Amino acid sequence: MDTDDLVLFVRVAELGSLTAAGRDLRLTPAVVSARLMRLEKKLGLRLLNRTTRQVDMTPDGHAFLQHSLKILEAVDEAQSTVALHRDQPAGPLKVSAPVAFARLHLAPFAAEFTKRYPEVQLRLVASDRFNDFFHEQIDLLIRVAELKDSNMVARRLAPNRRVLCASPDYLTRESALETPSDLVHHNCLLLRFPGSKQYRWTLAHPSGRLEVLSLAGTMDSDNSEILTDWCLAGHGIALKDTWEVGPHLLSGRLKVVLPQYPPASYAVTALYPHSQYLPPRVRSFIDFLAEKIGEPPYWETGLEWLADSTGAPLKR
Repeated sequence: MDTDDLVLFVRVAELGSLTAAGRDLRLTPAVVSARLMRLEKKLGLRLLNRTTRQVDMTPDGHAFLQHSLKILEAVDEAQSTVALHRDQPAGPLKVSAPVAFARLHLAPFAAEFTKRYPEVQLRLVASDRFNDFFHEQIDLLIRVAELKDSNMVARRLAPNRRVLCASPDYLTRESALETPSDLVHHNCLLLRFPGSKQYRWTLAHPSGRLEVLSLAGTMDSDNSEILTDWCLAGHGIALKDTWEVGPHLLSGRLKVVLPQYPPASYAVTALYPHSQYLPPRVRSFIDFLAEKIGEPPYWETGLEWLADSTGAPLKR
């Protein structure tokens, strides 16, 4: 039995659509349909009920799905074991990261990684939303957020610092800010998407007390880079990581707001599912990324003054 057909069946089952599975695997709907029919013929079972709008699994399909997942996991582990013995990571590697971080700090190193490990096929998924490992077949998540899921293994890649910032033009034009409560009178640029809580900003007082503010503004987006553009254009105040706005802080295009009340920060972290065996391609990418980022991270170069102004050490 062709394991590629098992991969296809699993994706159809996960996505509930022949078209979506074909798009994910870069196959035409006709090829997807033909291969599924071939699989059902080999098994002598009907695995899927197809309609014009959706695909539903039959009872036999549900049972076969569980066996397919175990087979594919075993095949993946076997391939990784062979690669480990020959000291050469291989196979597909699907990495998800926030849009801005993927563009600024992953994409520039992608070619170097695949040149170092030519048998790895890297697929970079840029999304500010929290991807589902199972449904998206993600091997590795890169996140800069509070971590609550105990079902994942977390490895910190780099410390991180967040700041409130705005353009000099905005700060000249609008009322002065002296305390966190003044933010309610300003246009706060917020990152919003389903499940996001970034409309709440947590700031630390000099005493160590944390204050949580539910804020609003006239403009929000599900894309963090759009917020940066609006901030640079003088449309409001944004909560940003130094890995994203460091160059703008250095050039003076953005100024730190309320430096004595730094926002809560979260380290840059690599997440992967609990497993008895971590594929070499995943481990190699994590090690490679940690090497490229450095300690302290390269994006903090020139921002040493920021630690003095905010009083906030790098979050490790």
